[in-house]
Amino acid sequence: MFQNRAEAYALALPAAIFAAIVFLIPVGLLLSEGFRSAQGWTLSAFVDFFSQPLNQKVFLRTLKLGVMVTAAAAVIGYATAYAIVSLPPGAKGRMIGLVVLPLMISPVARTYAWIVILGRTGIVNQALMLVGLTDEPVRFLFTETAVFIGLLQLFLPLMIISLISALENLPKDAVPAARILGANWFQVFWKIILPLTREGLIVGGTLVFTGSLTAYITPAILGGSKVLMLETLLYQQVTVANNFVAASVIAFLLIVMSFSANILLRRIATARNRK
Repeated sequence: MFQNRAEAYALALPAAIFAAIVFLIPVGLLLSEGFRSAQGWTLSAFVDFFSQPLNQKVFLRTLKLGVMVTAAAAVIGYATAYAIVSLPPGAKGRMIGLVVLPLMISPVARTYAWIVILGRTGIVNQALMLVGLTDEPVRFLFTETAVFIGLLQLFLPLMIISLISALENLPKDAVPAARILGANWFQVFWKIILPLTREGLIVGGTLVFTGSLTAYITPAILGGSKVLMLETLLYQQVTVANNFVAASVIAFLLIVMSFSANILLRRIATARNRK
């Protein structure tokens, strides 16, 4: 243990300086572009950005998909994590390995795999035509549905891992005791499991929501120009329009949305725990 705070601060100082140089200063300079003009500090760039219908649509779509992916990941993640935690140690280790395995594969490869699955000649369309549900291929690619599926597959392991960690710390007799006292499974989850695993949900929800907002490869490949999101719009503003002011506005919105999600999840969990 450190003898005093001065020693702790001295050891943490190099890391703090490094983070400030390579992260805080560049991000601060980038974000300041959205607040500066020839007349001084102003919010005119944000007003101009939201005055365009396309930008409004892209902002709402990004927020909607982020919320939908996070909610779906939480539902699937709780069921999967609870099933894994209930397994014997050997089987649990193998299942956790399968959950972690996709994280070892490049997001580019994982996203391109969905083109093989959802394309006009992909597995899904071939199956639909084989059973007679459609006479011609259905367009799945370049839709919000394709982006949703791609993002969910990309970030679901993060939610599952977070919830597994939280569920492993759940008292072993909590669920059986509630069931013996007459609680159904919904009551067990709502009154026992959810309050005691809220930290895992907060961490997983923050990772999934932030990842869904900031992922570029998956929306670019599965959504293309038909389903623009803030991250793909930011790329276009920098590389095509050379508009760093608009890019700064988008970057600021993404950062604010990410921090807001974490704060909101913590407040919801805290309010739920007090009831």
